[in-house]
Amino acid sequence: MAKSLDGLVLSPVADQAPGQVGTRTRFTYHEERGRIWAEYEGGDVVRGHLVGTREGDRLDFRYVQLKTDGGTSSGHCLSTVVDLPDGRVRLEESWKWESQEGSGTSVVEEQAS
Repeated sequence: MAKSLDGLVLSPVADQAPGQVGTRTRFTYHEERGRIWAEYEGGDVVRGHLVGTREGDRLDFRYVQLKTDGGTSSGHCLSTVVDLPDGRVRLEESWKWESQEGSGTSVVEEQAS
């Protein structure tokens, strides 16, 4: 199994559409006994939270966020945890909005120390 996400800070490798997470967004992850959660902010996101579960290298979570324009949005995401050759972690994500139309894929990676 890939290493624990607890305490890791990850960020997207590319920008998404306006009003979504982007390269300036930072996710701080926590993990305990198969449960995961994170706080995130940056870019168009004032504050965001995600909660879910981890089984092996698979994450299943829901997210909710407050955007700079005052709007809120929420969705569901399935991610695969990948150990990179340099020891960092990558999450390969497939997400779908539940509060609006749209879906897509994204990649977030652990910040280099």
